[in-house]
Amino acid sequence: MPTEAPTRTQRTGLVPLLAVGATIAALIAAGLLAVTGDDRPGLIVVRVLTESAAVVTIGSLLLAAFLVPPQGSGTLAADGYAALRTAGWAALAWTAGAVASVPYTVADALGQPVSVLLEPSVLFQVAGLVEQAKAWMITAVLVALLALGCRLVLSWGWTSALFFLSVFALVPVAVTGHSSGGGSHDVATNSLLYHLVAAALWVGGLIALLAHGRRGGDHLGLATSRFSKLALVCWIVMAVSGVVNAYVRLPLDQLFGSDYGLLVLGKTVALVVLGVVGYFQREKGVKEVVATGSGRSLLRLAGIEVLLMFLTLGLASALSRTPPPVEGRALPSSVELKIGYDLFGSPTLARTLFDWRFDLVFGTVFLALAAVYVLGVLRLRKRGDAWPVGRTVAWVAGCLTVVFATSSGLGRYAPAMFSVHMEAHMLLSMLAPILLVLGGPVTLALRALPTAGRGNPPGPREWLLALTHSPVAKLLTNPFVALALFVGSFYGLYFSGLFDAALDYHWAHLAMNAHFILVGYVFYWPVIGIDPSPNRLPPLGRLGLLFASMPFHAFFGIVLMSSQTVIGEDFYRSLALPWVPSLLEDQRLGGGIAWAAGEVPLVVVMVALLVQWARSDGREARRSDRRADADGDADLAAYNAMLRKMSGKND
Repeated sequence: MPTEAPTRTQRTGLVPLLAVGATIAALIAAGLLAVTGDDRPGLIVVRVLTESAAVVTIGSLLLAAFLVPPQGSGTLAADGYAALRTAGWAALAWTAGAVASVPYTVADALGQPVSVLLEPSVLFQVAGLVEQAKAWMITAVLVALLALGCRLVLSWGWTSALFFLSVFALVPVAVTGHSSGGGSHDVATNSLLYHLVAAALWVGGLIALLAHGRRGGDHLGLATSRFSKLALVCWIVMAVSGVVNAYVRLPLDQLFGSDYGLLVLGKTVALVVLGVVGYFQREKGVKEVVATGSGRSLLRLAGIEVLLMFLTLGLASALSRTPPPVEGRALPSSVELKIGYDLFGSPTLARTLFDWRFDLVFGTVFLALAAVYVLGVLRLRKRGDAWPVGRTVAWVAGCLTVVFATSSGLGRYAPAMFSVHMEAHMLLSMLAPILLVLGGPVTLALRALPTAGRGNPPGPREWLLALTHSPVAKLLTNPFVALALFVGSFYGLYFSGLFDAALDYHWAHLAMNAHFILVGYVFYWPVIGIDPSPNRLPPLGRLGLLFASMPFHAFFGIVLMSSQTVIGEDFYRSLALPWVPSLLEDQRLGGGIAWAAGEVPLVVVMVALLVQWARSDGREARRSDRRADADGDADLAAYNAMLRKMSGKND
């Protein structure tokens, strides 16, 4: 239902509101840091303004892609286009802030005034030595591309791609801050990623929703309803991830006795107030929009919530600049500094099975995916539809395989030993994707999700259909592309020096695991063929693609077993694990694991294809029987008549 037309004050009041909010956040952060003894307010002011531009960019793209519907042709409607233009301007500000953050970050790391680093040749020479400065440079490149994309695209599909790029642009800086160093940096970094993404979606989404209402855009009730559900999830994620991040950085006895602890408490209180106030005012606003078509109350309360959010943003920025207390904490060992935790002996069978360290990223995501899948199955059965038990078992087993490979003792020892890493690699790239594809998640989702209906805005089911038929999906499931990505990853990662460079960084381990799972899924998706694929292969084509990958895996394992050069030697030697006397022997063991594991997917996929073909023959036989019952077996009678005619016999 269209909302009432906005007044000029409503249309122009958003920019002053954002300016006031960003200024308040910057002043709060700078003031808190001045109290705690930080003498570089310029850095924090630039940081707050940059983060404000980032959340506006992400929120505007969220609105354009998922909160307001596009036109029937897939082109953005006026509301989506307006949000996209806002995202473009905000991305330019984000780019400028990222560029400005480079000299400020380098100056802060070196203890020098910013004026010394204004010479470009000096700045780029020194910036390469500071990890977070390099992260800001990467962010600047990503966001510049984002700003350009906002000027060029008009379709819903590409707007969705820009949204995911904007979220990814948060990652480089997030993984190089305080959380990336010291003990337990794996847990701290994982929880921080959740925290930042949830905060950006919540804050940015609310700002975009407020802008949409002040423009007098259509579908305000729909946008508010969708955002309210997302905001509740974001609030829960922020609360849980914030507690986890604070727990690994701050002993409980220092919660009230340190600047870091007081900032954590202040941010926690602000988040609780925001969550409660925001939820109730959005629910009230949705009812008002639906009942009257007016969103004035919603917009007024949303403006207050935005100001509270900027206050929280100021506290968060001050917290990011305040190191956690170190008094009373034991110094981490060299192994803990490298991988985030200590290891207490060789990876025996008992330690592999029971010495768990839960991976917040992959463990949480895949347990949630298993739960969502089961809920979808229950929804089908509730309305009387059947779903094969084998598919449910396969999907849950695939999710648990990922959890085991990343969170059990296997995942605990994988960053420290090449042979254990290769075991996890084989599970993540071969076994888990096969089981996940056998679960048929796309087919289940298309059956369980409700259709939007003619004339209604597209919903999750329509978004999923658009994704499976997108040019990206068609490209990735092309047999030659899928094969090249699947087998090329082995050689490109381990024999190019990329693996050696990645070993020192926790985020690189996350990226490798995600790559293994996604590339394996893309490869086995058209091979197994349960879900509809943009590139449907005939049975012989599936077998051919599967057999084409086998020699490459075998050869990869043989190369590792016969190599005289240790991959990642500097990193593994720095760990000095006493139960790994020979790095070369451990690598050869890893090669043997890779060679032997190549047979596993062949067996599993062959069994799956044989079962599919047998069921296909059974379905065809049943269809023939039904046709015979319906027409009195006319086909058989005609065939017999033809035979009699050919033999010269007549009735």
